[in-house]
Amino acid sequence: MIHNLLKDKQVILASASPRRKEIFNLIGINALQMPAYIDEDVINNNPRKLVKLHAKNKAIEIRKKVQSEYVIVAADTIVYHNNEVLGKPRNVYQAAEFLTRLSNSYHYVYTGVAIAYKHQLISDFEKTRVEFKPLTAQEIEEYIKTKEPLDKAGAYGIQGFGCQFIKRLSGCYFNVMGFPVQLFYEMLKKIL
Repeated sequence: MIHNLLKDKQVILASASPRRKEIFNLIGINALQMPAYIDEDVINNNPRKLVKLHAKNKAIEIRKKVQSEYVIVAADTIVYHNNEVLGKPRNVYQAAEFLTRLSNSYHYVYTGVAIAYKHQLISDFEKTRVEFKPLTAQEIEEYIKTKEPLDKAGAYGIQGFGCQFIKRLSGCYFNVMGFPVQLFYEMLKKIL
């Protein structure tokens, strides 16, 4: 299990995400949270390559600052709808636009995970299909008033008020929350 693999290791979570920290706590990882600030521009419309690249760049950024004995874990999550990447909305208007687009439709959530340990760096990604119910303008407005959509890819959080909009999910729930636990477990078994 993950907590046993990491019991004698010092772990750094290269993320400011409270959701990722919450997931780490759920699975028994006491990680130091050290956000990596990198350029997260959408330079590639291929969602798999994009999230892996961003996750790797975050891990590399933190690796420059700490000793190689730390296990550095980085992640990047995007929403992919109709061949377009939906990142975190810039403002309430873009959040409303994203939610309107996701309404009565399905999309994919991609999360890239990178692990740096000693002189190794591995990365992979998870993909989950999410289907939204039809949303009314009032529901979108009320949801935006909660401020929840403003710091999340695709302008919604599955673990909060946004769960009310999800009709169906195929794949990893934790991936949609921002960190695919099962993928992480398989990656740790390879690198440690």
